[in-house]
Amino acid sequence: MKTVRILPLFALTALALAACSPKAQNEVAEAANAVEADANATTAEAVSDTDAALGAAESRIDKAGDVLGNKADRVADKTGAALKDLGNEIQE
Repeated sequence: MKTVRILPLFALTALALAACSPKAQNEVAEAANAVEADANATTAEAVSDTDAALGAAESRIDKAGDVLGNKADRVADKTGAALKDLGNEIQE
């Protein structure tokens, strides 16, 4: 987050030093490159963390779906058996 706040400051600094010596211009360019590299690394880490969190959530949702599916199957089996028993009693 700090990187995002610093980027406009570096852009302003780069504009202010544009008329300066080549050495100053090189230093500004190196600083801008360092900020860019830091921003890219931070973004990559955020993407990785988000992917990990979404993967964990997906796994939990899959497990919950499996549990619900198993319970629904058991209820269906019991309901089918109860209806069969009821049909047999009605026929008698």
